[in-house]
Amino acid sequence: MKQINALEKHLDVKLLERTPHGVRLTPAGEIIYKDAKFLFDYSRTSIQNARNAMDRYNHTFCVGTSLLNPAKPFMDLWYEASREFPDYRLHIVPFEDDHEGIVSEIAQLGTKFDFLIGVCDSRTWLDKCNMLQIGQFRKMCAVSRKHRLASKECLEISDLYGETLMMVAEGDSGVNDFIRNDLTRNHPQIRIEDTPHFYDISVFNRCAETQNVLLTLECWKDVHPGLVTIPVNWDYKIPCGLMYALDPPKDVIKFVETVDFLLPLS
Repeated sequence: MKQINALEKHLDVKLLERTPHGVRLTPAGEIIYKDAKFLFDYSRTSIQNARNAMDRYNHTFCVGTSLLNPAKPFMDLWYEASREFPDYRLHIVPFEDDHEGIVSEIAQLGTKFDFLIGVCDSRTWLDKCNMLQIGQFRKMCAVSRKHRLASKECLEISDLYGETLMMVAEGDSGVNDFIRNDLTRNHPQIRIEDTPHFYDISVFNRCAETQNVLLTLECWKDVHPGLVTIPVNWDYKIPCGLMYALDPPKDVIKFVETVDFLLPLS
């Protein structure tokens, strides 16, 4: 009753009628009671909605996508593995392939993204994430549509003699360093031009605007409409993998383990 008295004093409104037979709400008290009950019920619903939203957030995998690292291969894995995650949904997060900023994007695995799929044997990238290898892509060559090699269905290494081959600078990729060493020692007729360690669209633009040849991948054949991507008679391949944080949460670990189990069957 002391609380009611204090509330009446605070509101300057009489809420209860006190009689020898007890108390009852005044008309003003009826209104306050109904509105307070509505607010209580509404707040309870709001809290439940907030909890539901948090549950949905906690059951969402964020997957990065970009021009050179698209989410499509992840979707193929998801359709195989999603039966183990019936309450989960995906949120696709776009990012840029800018060679100056890509390392900071990789470092955000575990915060901005749960997963990225990409071609990777970069020492810099693998210092910042874990990777489950899910396949390989063949190394190919891209040329402008007006290049003398553009009409060929398959190249021999000797076709590249006298050409300038653009490829990533030495020191970050074991596969690319091996290719560079092989070509330098055994095919010195091919000039090599360094690109940044990580390709972005500017590298493809330079190839399209020059008569250079670009060392590229079969999965990037549609990246630039002005280029033709041609297979080469060699055995160079590079790993493709599912990248995730160095210290991943349990659900991410479970997904990786599920994919790893399914890979031999896919």
